[in-house]
Amino acid sequence: MDVSLIIATRDRCQQLQRCLDAVIRLKFERPWELIVVDNGSTDETAQVIEKFRGSAPVKVRSVLQPQPGLGNAHNAGVAIALGKIVAFTDDDCYPEPDLLRCIWSAFQDSAVGYITGRIILHDRSDHPITINESTTPVTFPGRSFLGIGAVAGANMAFRREVLLEVGGFDPLFGPGSLFNAEELDAASRASAAGWRGEYRPDVVVRHHHGRKAADAPRLLKSYAIGAGAYHMKLLLNGEFLWFLQSIYQLPRRYRFSGRMIAYEPVGAIKYAYLCLKAALCGRFGMMPERIVRSCRTHS
Repeated sequence: MDVSLIIATRDRCQQLQRCLDAVIRLKFERPWELIVVDNGSTDETAQVIEKFRGSAPVKVRSVLQPQPGLGNAHNAGVAIALGKIVAFTDDDCYPEPDLLRCIWSAFQDSAVGYITGRIILHDRSDHPITINESTTPVTFPGRSFLGIGAVAGANMAFRREVLLEVGGFDPLFGPGSLFNAEELDAASRASAAGWRGEYRPDVVVRHHHGRKAADAPRLLKSYAIGAGAYHMKLLLNGEFLWFLQSIYQLPRRYRFSGRMIAYEPVGAIKYAYLCLKAALCGRFGMMPERIVRSCRTHS
């Protein structure tokens, strides 16, 4: 198996159905599989998956991960993935037909450990958020700091060996868990291990998120808290220079939303508190194992 495409979903069966309708149009001549991770849905998600499995022109597997959080869901998909390359998109995205071809091409360079791609706003009446429409390629050298927005979980791919090397996704990170930025954290650990990354504008998905301007502040707050946790994790993992870079870039990150700057320290303090509590109590079995695992150094 060359490529495993993983889509995690939770209680969004209608969005998932539209996403799967787009997946049918993927054109890729090499062996690939689709893995759908049900992250504890209570709607008709299971029925949508089973109906699609019966008519799909590609191998479809599903896995139930009841523990909330996109980091947990992605880890469940990676655990059963057979592909050398593991690609990810969201259940409210529509991949372009050549997505897998472009992803496969990107990994022909053996030094590339992870990539991220272009995310186009599908409905122009939606608020222009959680997208990256840049057509300029970017290279992230190994052992380089990855700033906020460098990698987008709605359109990314890793060598499976890289994800296994860095310990997968942090279960404390990702929508539905304590902090956002699960994709950036995983890519950062790949960078720390020496792998090169790339932003590839030819790897395209369309994001049909449905958010309007009124939804933006709450989402930006969540991202700011996740950013603070991500940067604190860098510091606790000994990446002091990267942490300083994150501080230096702080004013630029929030030049258009100054009120959000206060939420990064909230995420940083919360993550540091969890790690301190794990260090003090984990050996006595008083902390949830997922927190103890998360707070171990990945570098």
